[in-house]
Amino acid sequence: MLRFLRHGSIACCLLAGAPSFAAGTVSLCFERQEVLPWRTLDGGGLNFELLAEVARRLGLTLDYQSMPWKRCLAQVKANQVNGAFAVSFSRERLALGAYPGVKGGDGEADPARRMHVDRYVLVRRKGGKVDWDGKRFANVDGRIGFQLGYSIGDFLRARNVTVDEGSQQADELVQKMLAGRLVAAALGGGDAMRLMRSAYATQIEMLPVPLIEKPYYLLLSHAFVAQQPDLAERIWKTIEDVRTSPAYRRRERELTGHPGGGH
Repeated sequence: MLRFLRHGSIACCLLAGAPSFAAGTVSLCFERQEVLPWRTLDGGGLNFELLAEVARRLGLTLDYQSMPWKRCLAQVKANQVNGAFAVSFSRERLALGAYPGVKGGDGEADPARRMHVDRYVLVRRKGGKVDWDGKRFANVDGRIGFQLGYSIGDFLRARNVTVDEGSQQADELVQKMLAGRLVAAALGGGDAMRLMRSAYATQIEMLPVPLIEKPYYLLLSHAFVAQQPDLAERIWKTIEDVRTSPAYRRRERELTGHPGGGH
């Protein structure tokens, strides 16, 4: 497990005179995988820049822990870490932790307090027949793969397609697809764009219509919210404040091409 401590100094381009008062340490896990432009394994990317500025404003120290995604969510549920990022909303995940804007285990997460917006897209072998028109699948003559623990699995199952979630990495899904074990893969936008710039680019293609676009949040453990409800609310509100700040929006435009964009 990669583990490192960071204070709010990572996003130097956003900062101007950081206060030096002491406060507690908040432990956050994230998936052990680079998802550009949002995060890298060594603490780069927009997610880390946003959280660094949140930490600076609130006087927090953040303890980042990298691990497989399902383990990360399980540790939030077990209150072994204080939170996880970046987590899309689903009702099933309300049992794991708390989202901003959800009161009493009911309702929807508040999109104004998201960390970013991302999309899932369908990638197939070049010349493949499987298709997606924005409403329904066509010519699905095999399994569609997605990464273990990813919420896009619920989306696929709700549309009655046969799925495969036996892979941790996007690259594994592409390898399975090229070997004929999958007809397509449902990938996050950043993973898909990275793969389209890789050695696989001559063998795969990305369908133009996204499967789904959704906001991603900082999920906090139920124990953390119960013990420090005011701090939890301040963290979520500060995420909104930083994300909508002119400095962060400039950074987001630089790395995504547009504000509020997905990877």
